[in-house]
Amino acid sequence: MSQAPFATVASLRRSPDARRLAAWILGALVLAVMTGPSGNTSSPTSGFTGSLLHPRVLGYLAFGVVMWALSTARVRSRDRMTSATRGINELRTRLMSDKKVRYSSYLVMLAVAIVGPTVLNSFWQEVLVDQVGIFVLLAVGLNVVVGYAGLLDLGYIAFYAIGAYSAAYWTGALPVQPLFHLNPFYVIPMAILACVLAGVVLGVPTLRLRGDYLAIVTLGFGEIISIVATNLGSVTGGAQGVIGIPHFSVHVSSLHYKWGLSNLPYYYLLLAFVVIVLVAFRSLENSRVGRALAAIREDEVAAEASGVGVLKYKVMAFAIGASTSGFAGLLYASKISFVAPGDFTVQLSILILVLVTFGGMGSLPGAVLGAAVLQWAPEFLRDHPILGFQQQDIYIYLGALLVVMMIFRPAGIWPSRRRRRELALAEEGVGTADAMSGSSDPAAGPG
Repeated sequence: MSQAPFATVASLRRSPDARRLAAWILGALVLAVMTGPSGNTSSPTSGFTGSLLHPRVLGYLAFGVVMWALSTARVRSRDRMTSATRGINELRTRLMSDKKVRYSSYLVMLAVAIVGPTVLNSFWQEVLVDQVGIFVLLAVGLNVVVGYAGLLDLGYIAFYAIGAYSAAYWTGALPVQPLFHLNPFYVIPMAILACVLAGVVLGVPTLRLRGDYLAIVTLGFGEIISIVATNLGSVTGGAQGVIGIPHFSVHVSSLHYKWGLSNLPYYYLLLAFVVIVLVAFRSLENSRVGRALAAIREDEVAAEASGVGVLKYKVMAFAIGASTSGFAGLLYASKISFVAPGDFTVQLSILILVLVTFGGMGSLPGAVLGAAVLQWAPEFLRDHPILGFQQQDIYIYLGALLVVMMIFRPAGIWPSRRRRRELALAEEGVGTADAMSGSSDPAAGPG
């Protein structure tokens, strides 16, 4: 009996091009199932048959073949692409090292951010505030904890809730009345301080935890805040929430202005705070505190042996990261005049972590870009559905996109130089790319 067919199959299995083709075809079929019709109780397999046995599957197969051809061409021209990319990066580095060029580019981006929303309709202005702007603040804050210090936080949304309920309390919307009512502008420092204190409260008990243990504790902290807000109805208003949180307003001498239902005033208020936060966190990254956080992320044991106050800087990371959530929660609550525990779920914590990971952990531009892209794309697809996109499937797409990112660009779409260098050294077997990898060591446990 001839062994030729078996030899042919074995050679195909060893061929990188054949394996790549099989992967793209399989991915295209999975995409066809994801975007195809749903099954039902009377016919559970109708979703698969309607997706895989329908002529539309040919389009997905063609898409897989095209992507295989592009990826194969990319692999075969990798050296030329690497050289071109290196040249572009060197040119960008030279240009950005010039202060005049760097500050001019910042001014151009700021001008676009100021003028751009004025040409959008009310729907996209609302998306800029509710979906993009607020989540940019949350992603930048979580980036300090996860990206700078390497501390996995799955309960970050709790600080967002604390900021929102601080707004409801100090403006007199909660069942429990404050000693004096404040304008939402004067609540800003109160909300930030409340989140900073909550960050310290969370940070102190978790000082000796790393990796999975820390993630579980932070996840529990987020769930505790949600459950307390739901069950403590006499204080928080319970599961039904509270209404009547006043909008921002200014009353100075003869100037009287109130933020109403229009989105642009909230956008510019949010933009001003985002700019302040980015400047402050950029200075933090290049400061002694930022270098200490980076040392903790890269190797906590070595950092402590080098004299870095690990316990102090961990608490500081939680407190600083939580600070931006106070303003984000305050602005959200004041804008919609309503707050309820159901707005602060664990899915949102995971989503914010996805935004940071997608953009690039440890990178401020990456956190901003990741939040902007991933929060804008679902709203765009809602108006212009592609491949049968449905809003309830958004987390399937996000999960698939994150898997693809981790395979082809693990550092994110705009990685920090430090993070990119860590990944390169990890691939060469020098150190680790993530301080959280220490969780696999028994010594990294809670003892």
